[in-house]
Amino acid sequence: QVLLVESGGGSVQAGDSLRLSCAASSLTFGSYTMGWFRQAPGKEREFVASITWTGGSTSYRDSVKGRFTISRDNAKNTVYLQMNSLTPEDTAIYYCAARWWSASRGQYNYDYWGQGTQVTVSS
Repeated sequence: QVLLVESGGGSVQAGDSLRLSCAASSLTFGSYTMGWFRQAPGKEREFVASITWTGGSTSYRDSVKGRFTISRDNAKNTVYLQMNSLTPEDTAIYYCAARWWSASRGQYNYDYWGQGTQVTVSS
């Protein structure tokens, strides 16, 4: 059974940083593109960032470019999302997801999902 477990969420002030982690198990981690998505209250889940299986290609939504960095450690089966300069608009549940091989921004193209971790940013 594939498991993706997110951690690192919390409540912070605007301008603070957080680092999310997602640990994968029962997955050939090195063959999967990993993505981060988020869902704010009353809104649809949206793409945040993705990283290909080699780590050689990353993609970000425009609103987080320059503030968020996605990375992965294939030896630890873990993907990270470093979030800097957080704003209240970043408040959401953050989910990691795994997609076989190729990169995608579409949530319906991902095969496995974690349960999510809450990020709350106050002004």
